[in-house]
Amino acid sequence: MRTAYVLAASLVLGCYVPVSLAADASVVISSPVNGAKLDPKTPVKLDYEVSMGEKGDHTHLYVDKSEALTLRGLKGAHSIGTLSPGQHEICVKVVNKAHTPIGAQQCIKVSVEPTA
Repeated sequence: MRTAYVLAASLVLGCYVPVSLAADASVVISSPVNGAKLDPKTPVKLDYEVSMGEKGDHTHLYVDKSEALTLRGLKGAHSIGTLSPGQHEICVKVVNKAHTPIGAQQCIKVSVEPTA
């Protein structure tokens, strides 16, 4: 009988894959890249891909810590428009239905510099 319990426990533990691993939220900003130097006359195009996880509902785009817009797609491209010269931070954050960030995010820093 003890052998049956050990066999059953081994089978259960051997096949166990935590659900949280598959349900984790994530954010990837593929463009612009972190540290990019941008032209102030050229609109910034953001390319992103997100996985909402169990608790995520949608994503928010932030420019310099101010919410710029709500992103509903899991993958896409959005024009942020032109940015003033200087350093800027662009973030995409996964949020819940109450618009509260759940922790999954990616932020990049870009530098907008006039071209010679």
